[in-house]
Amino acid sequence: MSDRIHTLSGYFHEYQKSLAEPDKFWARIADSFHWRKRWDKVLDWNFEGPDVKWFVNGKLNITENVLERHLFTLGDRPAIIWEPNDPNEEGRVLTYQELYHKVCKFSNALKAKGIGKGDKVIIYMPMVPEAAVAMLACARIGAVHSVVFAGFSSNALADRIEDCQAKAVLTSDGNFRGKKKIEVKAVVDEALEKTNDVETVVVYQRTKQDVVMKEGRDYWWHDFIAGQAETNTATEMDSEDMLFILYTSGSTGKPKGIVHTTGGYMVYSKYTFENVFQYSPGDIYWCTADIGWITGHSYIVYGPLLAGATSIMFEGVPTYPDAGRFWAIVDKYKVNQFYTAPTAIRALEAHGTEPIEPYKLDSLKVLGTVGEPINEEAWHWYHTHVGKNRCPIVDTWWQTETGGIMVSPLAGVTPNKPAYATLPLPGVQLAIVDPEGNELTGNSVEGNLCIKFPWPGMLRTTYGDHERCKQTYFATYKGMYFTGDGVKRDHDGYYRILGRVDDVINVSGHRMGTAEVENAINEHPKVIESAVVGYPHEVKGQGIYAYVICDMTNRTVENLTNEIKETVRKIIGPIAKPDKVQIVSGLPKTRSGKIMRRILRKVAEGAMDDMGDTSTLLDPEVVEEIKKNRIN
Repeated sequence: MSDRIHTLSGYFHEYQKSLAEPDKFWARIADSFHWRKRWDKVLDWNFEGPDVKWFVNGKLNITENVLERHLFTLGDRPAIIWEPNDPNEEGRVLTYQELYHKVCKFSNALKAKGIGKGDKVIIYMPMVPEAAVAMLACARIGAVHSVVFAGFSSNALADRIEDCQAKAVLTSDGNFRGKKKIEVKAVVDEALEKTNDVETVVVYQRTKQDVVMKEGRDYWWHDFIAGQAETNTATEMDSEDMLFILYTSGSTGKPKGIVHTTGGYMVYSKYTFENVFQYSPGDIYWCTADIGWITGHSYIVYGPLLAGATSIMFEGVPTYPDAGRFWAIVDKYKVNQFYTAPTAIRALEAHGTEPIEPYKLDSLKVLGTVGEPINEEAWHWYHTHVGKNRCPIVDTWWQTETGGIMVSPLAGVTPNKPAYATLPLPGVQLAIVDPEGNELTGNSVEGNLCIKFPWPGMLRTTYGDHERCKQTYFATYKGMYFTGDGVKRDHDGYYRILGRVDDVINVSGHRMGTAEVENAINEHPKVIESAVVGYPHEVKGQGIYAYVICDMTNRTVENLTNEIKETVRKIIGPIAKPDKVQIVSGLPKTRSGKIMRRILRKVAEGAMDDMGDTSTLLDPEVVEEIKKNRIN
């Protein structure tokens, strides 16, 4: 734990070292891991390519650092505590020793099916320990895992299988979510009708519902691992070998496969976990995310387990069987660090403080938020009622692309300021730039958030399309990574993230590309054209507002809007379903045919007195009609 920062002066000291001698700084941290061969060079990079390599020619396997490195000293320590959806069902605890045996067993089973280094494996599973076992087993044999959130539709799943040419899919018969039992295997079957790559499907029995099993392709999890040895030798990987692909929405329709590699991601996820949460040996840590998102990868599985921590995995939802569920779990396991999304906090805030009152919550030391900037009201509610005014809140800013936390208070080290992500982590060199790309120096400035120097956890490419990576992240501002977020730096030098500045909506902490939602809406046979924008939503942060031009023959507005919502649900999943659908006769377009989304955003937000310059519009009357029929 020698790399943990304990004081504010210690933070500034480390931060300055990371700027002055980045190679030396990261080499010191990387030296605490087990490498089969130490690297020849710490960093080789240019952002023009982009081409970034960390710990060049270093050889390792990340799972030896998750498992073998801890077995002798921490073998009996709980690695994963699993809390099921139904509080009456018994939970499970996996020690590091038990996790090691399960990972080895599943690794051997995958190898027996011919899956090995470089092969892609899709994981579409509930929040059960086997999902973490599956990720680690892939990493152990050098297969590349791509976890897909098990709420995505069969179309979205098929797109991801197709894009990475997956050889195997790991799934379940079904999922429990609150009162619902969700069909999962049926979604996988539907996705596989659209693609030919997958040779093996492994089905974990969770809900015991009847499913169709295809002979020669589909195997029950328990049969798949039967008779496999509980030990094996991990495959040697290069530091820059691919560890996983994680798909994220872009501002164009096709999802982007963000590629993370082995060595840098390993070093960064552990370092940020220990420092941001100020984790001490023996603490019980709980992140409520799903492993389908980057938060689950870095701060349920890799970061905590690399640190020898005890990580809680929760299958359910915050409001089932009642709105006190989170707090019941905190007391049950004596949770010390609790990490959740502002969306969840706002949803629980709406239930008042009554559901919290039966619980002590006296084990809590650190509270965290992730997924979107937390608003001040929710911050104060969380701090007062959950943290009892004594727990620091780490309001973390980072992205799928960054691999780990970039800007955040260090718990109890950095003085908090509500709704501010505060200061960058050591090694993170931020720049605030104006639209022309000039860096704004000094305090009290606002602009676009860029990063001007590599960090170990950063993406390396977008799978199968390096040019897309370049255009999306490195082409807007020369020599910098553009985050797509707006930011302000206040008089204290603290950073406040202002949200997306591109065509991406942040719904409950999950990014949705507007083009992706529009493409789904346009699949409806009666839809002629659509435009989607985000608007402030009191629980989700941002809601989805769709303006749609339709052929209304034989349709009422009500049944057509319902059909459009259902179309999006089927194509992408419930998470992308528009909150409001306004049928319009036209969209505000410039003479060159570009939709002026700025105007649509203003209407969606209800800020209709300030439309700005509309002189370039082809038909300004359309705006008046849209304003008049706005959905409240």
